[in-house]
Amino acid sequence: MKNPPKPKHGRTLGLLGIALTKARNPRNSMPAMLQVREEIERVLIDTGYCENAEFSNVVIAVRFGLKEELFPNYQAINKKYGELPLGIEVSVEEMQGASLNKMKRIFKSAVLRSLIHAGEKYKRPIAELERLKREMQAQHYSDE
Repeated sequence: MKNPPKPKHGRTLGLLGIALTKARNPRNSMPAMLQVREEIERVLIDTGYCENAEFSNVVIAVRFGLKEELFPNYQAINKKYGELPLGIEVSVEEMQGASLNKMKRIFKSAVLRSLIHAGEKYKRPIAELERLKREMQAQHYSDE
């Protein structure tokens, strides 16, 4: 298998937010998304998620919509840039008025679900991602 091209930006994980409704974008969405990207990207690098894969980086479009999707939507791997493009919808209703920590939980959950699902599909190492997901769920239950 030929190695896919590396992105010029040098990132392994890219996150972007897309509004699907006319609701105002939540105030803490960008800082939360940046913090989640930094945390999860480090795990992808440390575990070799993109090493010897059909892609060199993953881009996840987090769509601010009316529902919460459990699994990501896939687009074809971009051969020119080596990107695996994924999309997943989160509920904008949950995001309205959310604190920075709650926003991070919403994004982290969506990103982990996406990466674990893609990791299963492309046979990538996902044990650490699954551990993070379990840890986050346990923390969420202890907060309630």
